[in-house]
Amino acid sequence: MSIWWSLHLRREAASVPLARRLLLGTMESAGVDPDVSYDLSVALSEACANAVEHGGDSAHGASSEAYRVTAYLDGEKCRIEVVDSGPGFPAGRALTPLRQARGDAEHGRGLCLIHELADHVHIGNEPGRGGAVVSFDKILKWKKDPSLLTA
Repeated sequence: MSIWWSLHLRREAASVPLARRLLLGTMESAGVDPDVSYDLSVALSEACANAVEHGGDSAHGASSEAYRVTAYLDGEKCRIEVVDSGPGFPAGRALTPLRQARGDAEHGRGLCLIHELADHVHIGNEPGRGGAVVSFDKILKWKKDPSLLTA
């Protein structure tokens, strides 16, 4: 089975649970194991929250008020990509290894959490346009008796 979708969302906190619910619904319909679905939904929430918080810059105009989420379920893997329209990550900044935030910090754990929950993670800038790109994938496990939707 192959499923993909893409959303263009406003950089508003309310957009994060919308993307998460769509991903969870897609995974449930496809028969993905709930533990895997949950891990990916938390990672997606973290990536979206980062796009909402850091993905804008007045120098980029109105387009910086949105970000894009794309999810691909193809065969045994799910790949998720979150792209914002902000300035991206600073040039020359080493993104790996990521440093762990202090335990009592309110911010700074999102990218580390994505690394823990996904199998492969890529963090960088969108070529030619700027904006941060966070993409990650995970090998899927399936429910014993998936309740697939049929047409």
